[in-house]
Amino acid sequence: MNKTKTAIVDGNNLNYCLYHSPVGTLLLAGDDLGLQHIQFEINISIDENWQLDQTQFKEVIQQLDEYFAKTRKTFDLTLNPQGTDFQKQVWQQLQKIEYGQTKYYAEIADEINSPKAARAIGMANNKNPIPIIIPCHRVIGKNGSLTGFASGLDIKQQLLGLEFCFEV
Repeated sequence: MNKTKTAIVDGNNLNYCLYHSPVGTLLLAGDDLGLQHIQFEINISIDENWQLDQTQFKEVIQQLDEYFAKTRKTFDLTLNPQGTDFQKQVWQQLQKIEYGQTKYYAEIADEINSPKAARAIGMANNKNPIPIIIPCHRVIGKNGSLTGFASGLDIKQQLLGLEFCFEV
């Protein structure tokens, strides 16, 4: 069992590591219950009390390596996202969007039986603490435009470009 001292943030002990990906450096953070955060380089904020722990994230790193190498379409990881019940419901629905597919905000709203909640879906996407693995980048505007990615539309475009050019 890992006996390293970790910080208590939002009531949870968190460890972290940095992962260098094709879309920039990512911060991975989590606790014994699972991965809680992936932050893109432009958003990285490491609490001074967090504990660096590469070993906790070996499986996450392996699966991200496979994703970026275009050999993995789905993730099989223990996740522990923190959010409201509504946000968690949206994030669960996002995980049903298949690799290389996109959906509109209104489609997600219909799928969770909240047909008038398209804007709220957008806000839940914006608060998604585990992008890529909870694939909020796969949600686009009804007119097909790339909209609403918290870490920038260029990263969203890179992720979608990767997925739509999948080769095995």
